[in-house]
Amino acid sequence: MRLTVFWQRMADYFGESYADSFARDHVMSELGGRTVHQALDAGWNAKDVWRAVCRALEVPEDRR
Repeated sequence: MRLTVFWQRMADYFGESYADSFARDHVMSELGGRTVHQALDAGWNAKDVWRAVCRALEVPEDRR
């Protein structure tokens, strides 16, 4: 998954402004105690990060 697709999905689910706030502030155990930005900066695959967000927040299957 390209980062542009990842960020579009984040914006579609959270809304434009909250997506970045969530990605910067919310520490997720699914990401090894990292935020979304930290995980991406550490080299995590965007698809794996998106899947972790979906699992953690129970994103409905049709929005994944």
